[in-house]
Amino acid sequence: MKKIIIAIDSFKGCLTSAEAGKAAEKGIKSINPFCHTSVIPIADGGEGLLDVLITATKGKYITLSAHGPLMKMAKTHYGLSGNGRTAIIEMAATSGLPLVPIEQRNPMLTTTFGTGELIKDALNKGCRNFIIGIGGSATNDAGLGMLQALGFRFLDKSGHTLGTGGQIMEAVANIDTSGIHPALRETHFMVACDVANPFYGPDGAAYIFAQQKGADSNMVQRLDEGMQSLAEVIKKTTGKDITNYPGAGAAGGMGGGLLAFFNAELKPGTELLLKAIDFSEKIKGADLIITGEGKADQQTAMGKVPYGILKEAQKEHIPVIVLAGSIENLPELNKAGFKGIFSIAPGPITLEKAMEPEFAKENITRLVSQLYSVITSFG
Repeated sequence: MKKIIIAIDSFKGCLTSAEAGKAAEKGIKSINPFCHTSVIPIADGGEGLLDVLITATKGKYITLSAHGPLMKMAKTHYGLSGNGRTAIIEMAATSGLPLVPIEQRNPMLTTTFGTGELIKDALNKGCRNFIIGIGGSATNDAGLGMLQALGFRFLDKSGHTLGTGGQIMEAVANIDTSGIHPALRETHFMVACDVANPFYGPDGAAYIFAQQKGADSNMVQRLDEGMQSLAEVIKKTTGKDITNYPGAGAAGGMGGGLLAFFNAELKPGTELLLKAIDFSEKIKGADLIITGEGKADQQTAMGKVPYGILKEAQKEHIPVIVLAGSIENLPELNKAGFKGIFSIAPGPITLEKAMEPEFAKENITRLVSQLYSVITSFG
C-alpha cells in the first residue's frame, strides 16, 4: 500500500482526533516505516471542531473574556483561520452546558450572549466569514442573547427593552435592528448543525432538548409557547418563516436565530468539516482510509464522522475500515459499505480501563499493526 489516510473522530473523554490518528499511524509505521500515511484530524461539528479547523487552516486561538450562560464573565476562546478572514466558533466553549453547575441549570435564564460577544470580537478584527458549531448548548433562547450582544434590541408590548434568557421569548413584541453591528450585512455564516428538529412543537427545541438543560415540564411548555410567539414576530420582522426549517430548533433555537437574521447556511457538521478541510482532494490516490470513533452503532450510519468519510471515499472507490472502542449493530454497519469494523478492546475490560488514554493508544497501535500485516500479506 502506497498511501493510507487516517481520519479518526475523537474518542470522547479519552483521546483527541489527532491522538487517535497518531496511534494508528504508529501501528502502520511499525510494520512499514516507508508507507505514506496522512493523519487528518476530524470532528462532527461539535466538540473538536475548533481544534480541527485551526489545524487545517494553520490558524490560531484568540483568548478573551465573555459572558457565560448565566452572564458571569469568564475566559473563553475562538479561532482565526491562517489568513485571518474566517472565525471559527464552538458555541459550547462560551454558552455550553458543562459551564453551568447542575443545580443552576435553567434554560429560562441561560443566554447565548457570550457567543455573540465572540462574533463581535471577530467582526472587529475584520472577519467576514464564520464557521460556528452549535452543539452542547446550555440555552433555549433562540439565539436572542447572541443577537443582543451584536446590537439587536428586543422590546415588549410597552416598548421596554427585555433582559436575557429563554424567559424573554414569550414577551418579545418588536425587534429593533437599528443598532446592529454594521459588518453583519456583509458577513457569511456557515453553521454545523447535526439535528433536523423544527423550531417549536412536539419535535422542536424545547420539547426535545430543554429538559436535559434543566427545564421542568412547566418550563418546557412555556419555552415552546415562547418560541411559537417569537416565530411570528420574526416572520413579521424579517419575512422569514423558520418554523419548520430543518435544524431551526438546534441548540435551543440558535439554528433558527442564525437562519432568520444572518441568512446562515445550516449544514450537517461532518459535511461542513470535510468541505472546510478539502477532504475530497486530500484522499485522492489513497489505497485505504482508516476512520473510527469511540462507539460505532446504528447512529454511525446516520451521518456521523465515519459515514461522512465513507461517502467521500466511495466517490474515489477507496475502501474504508472503522476502529471503535465498542461496537453495536454490526450488520447495519457492514450494510452501509464499510469494509470492516474492528474494536480496539483486547478483551473483557472495565470501562474505566478502556478509557485510559495511554491504554487506548496502545490498543489502537496494536490493532492497526495487525490489520496492516494482514492486508498487505494479500498483496
